[in-house]
Amino acid sequence: MSIVAVDVGGTFTDFVFVDEKGNIHTMKLLSTPRNPEKAVIEGLEKLNFREVVHATTIATNALLGQVGLEVPRVALFTTKGFRDVIEIGRQNRPKLYDFYFDKPKPLVPRELRFEVSERTLPSGEILKSVDPGEVEELARKAIGMGAVSAAVSFLHSYANPENEVVAGAILRKLFKYVTLSHEVAWEPREYERTSTAVVNAALMPVVSDYLERLRSYVEGRGGKIYVMSSSGGLVSVEEASKRPVQIIESGPAGGAVAVAEFAKLLNLGKVISFDMGGTTAKAATVIDFEVQLTTEYEVGGEVHHGRVVKGSGYPVRYPFIDLSEVSAGGGTIIWRDEAGALRVGPISAGADPGPVCYGRGGKEPTITDANLVLGRLPDALLGGSMPLNKVAALEALKRLGDPYEVADQAIKMINLVMARGIRLVTVERGLDPRDFALMAFGGAGPQHAVFLAEELGIEKVIIPPLPGLFTALGMLMADFRFEARKAYPRDPEEAFKELETQLSHLNPDYFVRYADVRYKGQGWELTVPVGKPATIESIRRVFEEKHLATYGFKLDRDIEVVVVRVFAVKRRVKPVLRDPPAEGSPEISEKEVFFDGWVKAAVYRRDQLPLGYRITGPAIIVEDYSTIVIPPKWEARVGKFGVIEVRR
Repeated sequence: MSIVAVDVGGTFTDFVFVDEKGNIHTMKLLSTPRNPEKAVIEGLEKLNFREVVHATTIATNALLGQVGLEVPRVALFTTKGFRDVIEIGRQNRPKLYDFYFDKPKPLVPRELRFEVSERTLPSGEILKSVDPGEVEELARKAIGMGAVSAAVSFLHSYANPENEVVAGAILRKLFKYVTLSHEVAWEPREYERTSTAVVNAALMPVVSDYLERLRSYVEGRGGKIYVMSSSGGLVSVEEASKRPVQIIESGPAGGAVAVAEFAKLLNLGKVISFDMGGTTAKAATVIDFEVQLTTEYEVGGEVHHGRVVKGSGYPVRYPFIDLSEVSAGGGTIIWRDEAGALRVGPISAGADPGPVCYGRGGKEPTITDANLVLGRLPDALLGGSMPLNKVAALEALKRLGDPYEVADQAIKMINLVMARGIRLVTVERGLDPRDFALMAFGGAGPQHAVFLAEELGIEKVIIPPLPGLFTALGMLMADFRFEARKAYPRDPEEAFKELETQLSHLNPDYFVRYADVRYKGQGWELTVPVGKPATIESIRRVFEEKHLATYGFKLDRDIEVVVVRVFAVKRRVKPVLRDPPAEGSPEISEKEVFFDGWVKAAVYRRDQLPLGYRITGPAIIVEDYSTIVIPPKWEARVGKFGVIEVRR
């Protein structure tokens, strides 16, 4: 009976499972985007499991309108006079000089927004209580108009949620799916809080139905299932179904968690997590073995060079791993624009039809095709079970010009795009990437990692074991993690203790504290870690250090703690990672590889490399689900736990 981690990606669905002896096994299947659970169940059918850990993109895909996923009709109940808050939003424009841009379409049409005669003051005092009869009447009207899910967001409910609780009790008798804003975003700013509640209400039917189908299958075979959250922890199916906003970035979180665990094992204080798969590339930072978090996110919005364009999506106030994501993967399409200039992305061939060399009907050349024709990929993937058609890849690239020149230029261009994404989570956060090691994974990450390090001035690259399935491995390393928060605490230490007491029924092993802090008069906050005891003075020191690093200055002004939040963490048993054998003689072959010209490169099998073995570039290290490219002037060494450490 094994513990299985399942990561559904845009191109492949990855399985990593640990048997009773602690041995790690792997499997990789092509994803089924129109019916994501199909590939999950297909893989699980081949395994004997007792526990399943799952990462899914279904929440994001539903809001992006993926075929087969339909956002249900949601009814919104707000304080009288505030029905249009989700449409008015903020003043920021996603495209400052575009007079014809379209604002995101509200998830709740105006006819399904209902005003309730109630009022709570910022102090928490209830000026007017909710009339249950009024709420019931409005709810029945909403049901008659086809609403299947309800969101409640009353003014200042973060200060006192009593009116929301009363309204919620009425609505839960009539609706299967009900979201109260203080349950998903206990903090000020009525627009962001209302938007979070609405997004949660819209996702509840889609996510809960999907997870219920999976749970039914898993429990039918005697197992248990848990879901990866966006903050890097595991939650139960019940928790994910109740608050699906917390699994919007479920997939990318697993890889960052694995990087944090490996940083601890290797004693690396500063690490950049870089994940390049078939569709996108994602970057995050790990400092002192902790993944950096943010509470600002816009789901379904536009992304410009890895940065979410403010005002282009639906704001969600919930802890997320602070990452950038760019449309750069193995399946990214190479093309020429009307002026004849070579372009890469943002369109991806995905899993269906995939790159030309996959032989699944793809016609447009991709980054995978480019790497193949330059000799940087083996003749087959997935352990030899998926042959690659190099001739077809060459023919596709020829339509754009000299195939080798096009391939080389396209790879250099996509490397610049990904380097920009890394700078978003380092330079724009006041961090110098040269102070970090780069840990690269994903099916395509190790092919590009050293070139990114050269671009960013990074001296050390780490390729972990199982890079092509590293996100799934990370889920096996994740702990259970549950969050609670409180707005405007009078005494931070008392507020933290109150939240810890609130979460104590989970029997956590330890708590992690954070606070959203700003200078008085500022409009937005920074999230900072908080130690014990939590005093204003200690919080100020950490806040000012981060403010100086982020913005380059600090002020002689009092601070304001806007929100305190606590994570209850419950440890899980982690898979055992073993060192490779101390002795061995790997077989070495040679092939022609393009590095600013054709050169002979040594080719190795990773599973044959002993501990401490050194390889001087140019070289290619092949494994079942990924390929490591070591250019000239770089040297690789096999380290503890089987990591490949590459240095200039």
